[in-house]
Amino acid sequence: MSVDYARFFAVLCGGGVEFILVGGTAANVHGSARLTQDVDIVYRRSRENVARLVAALGPFDPYLRGAPPGLPFRWDAETIWRGLNFTLKTALGPVDALGEIAGGGGYDELLAHTLEIEAFGQRIRCLDLRKLIEVKRAAGRPKDLEAVAELEALLDESGG
Repeated sequence: MSVDYARFFAVLCGGGVEFILVGGTAANVHGSARLTQDVDIVYRRSRENVARLVAALGPFDPYLRGAPPGLPFRWDAETIWRGLNFTLKTALGPVDALGEIAGGGGYDELLAHTLEIEAFGQRIRCLDLRKLIEVKRAAGRPKDLEAVAELEALLDESGG
């Protein structure tokens, strides 16, 4: 199932959720041609924002992606607060809700490295290209390292 970006961003922004777009979708914003199967966000780890995230995504049946059916999982503020990073399947598509990312930290550490974009009628914070390259390199996964070359070429083309 692919991500319904328009609904996803409308739900999060409409719910007042503070988040930063990262990962493959952020790379697409910067011009990457690579396909991504999910949407990755870093959410602000405050009690209020976690409650907003839970309320926003709750109606879309979030469940741990890759977990066996029937595994007990409660999508509530306490679960999110006690956890950190969640790879989810939802009725909106696959979502990675991340409290922090390698090479970047959490929302507050990343905020200075974002730009605001307009997409699907919403104002969204997106990781800037330099920081995106840095965190993809820090993740160290083969697919991230492959993406770095393309992102560096985009950075060179932009004069950055």
